[in-house]
Amino acid sequence: MNEFQSLSNHFLIAMPTLADPNFHKTVTLVCEHTAEGAMGLTINRPLDLGLHELLEQTDIAVRDLPDLPVFLGGPVQNNRGFVLHAPLGQWETTLTITDKVGVSSSRDILEAIAGKQGPEQYLVALGYAGWGAGQLEHEMAENSWLSTPAESSIYFDTPIKERWQAAAQSAGVDLNTLSSEAGHA
Repeated sequence: MNEFQSLSNHFLIAMPTLADPNFHKTVTLVCEHTAEGAMGLTINRPLDLGLHELLEQTDIAVRDLPDLPVFLGGPVQNNRGFVLHAPLGQWETTLTITDKVGVSSSRDILEAIAGKQGPEQYLVALGYAGWGAGQLEHEMAENSWLSTPAESSIYFDTPIKERWQAAAQSAGVDLNTLSSEAGHA
């Protein structure tokens, strides 16, 4: 029997052959992975929704704040907000990913961001990607995903359209050389 290996704080990079429209050409940061399942946030799928509109919809006053894109974090509970952020800070509901990065789902972090008192770096997402016990391991065995240790510079600093390639390059893979066609050499 194989020993469980957590993919927490790893990127899941959708292989070109992954046909699921929820994850085609996506990069998902695994926030938590245990034997019971996994939870992650997709970091390169912006919605047609800006941070200002999201804050207004939640009755949070917007001050002088850049109108950053809000991301589709995944297909599960896509009406629920998540903030991927650094540094960790002290928020009501935070899942620690590393000693510097966390994901919070409480209103207080959005209020702090709106008041320019929030974390230095953040990405706001609606919904998350979730896997039941053994599901992610099965998808990994089917070569649906490439995994590599996550780099915060990719989700905080890399332009959105470049994140899929950048994450793969951090794993030493050039996605342009991989075919989306199944077959044999």
